[in-house]
Amino acid sequence: MPSRLSVSARIFAASLVLAAAGGSPVLAEDAPQGMIDLELNALEKSDKGCRITFVVKNSLGSDVTRTVYEIALFNRQGLVERLMKLEFKDLPDEKTKVSRFDLADTDCDAIGRVLINDADACEGDGVQAGDCIARLNATSRSSVTFGK
Repeated sequence: MPSRLSVSARIFAASLVLAAAGGSPVLAEDAPQGMIDLELNALEKSDKGCRITFVVKNSLGSDVTRTVYEIALFNRQGLVERLMKLEFKDLPDEKTKVSRFDLADTDCDAIGRVLINDADACEGDGVQAGDCIARLNATSRSSVTFGK
C-alpha cells in the first residue's frame, strides 16, 4: 500500500537522510536568485531636453560599486537615434535607488524605445563582470518600450 505521507513530510525525511549521510539539502533560499531590477520610470521634458528616470534595485547578494549601462534610444520609426553610456554608480545590495539623467537636445516625445545594449562596467566584491547584464530584469512604467 502506498505511503500517505505529505509532500512536506517526504521532503523533511529526505533532508534528514541527507544530513545523516553527511550531505546537506539545497533549500530554495540557498539557490542563486539575485537580479538587478531596472525600471524605466519616466521620461519628462526638461529645460535641457529630456529627463529619463530609472528605479533600480540590486538583489545580487553583493554591493555593486560601479555600474555603467550602454543605452540605445530609438525613434518612433524604430531607427537608432542615439547611443550613450549612463553611469548608475554604486548599487548597494537590497537597496532601491532612483537615478535621473538629463539627455541634452533630446525630445522625449520622439523616443519610441530604450534598449539596454550592454553593461560596460559591473564591479564589486562577489560580482561577476557579466552579472549586470545577464541578471538584469528590465521593466517600464512608461509608454516607451524598454528592455535588453
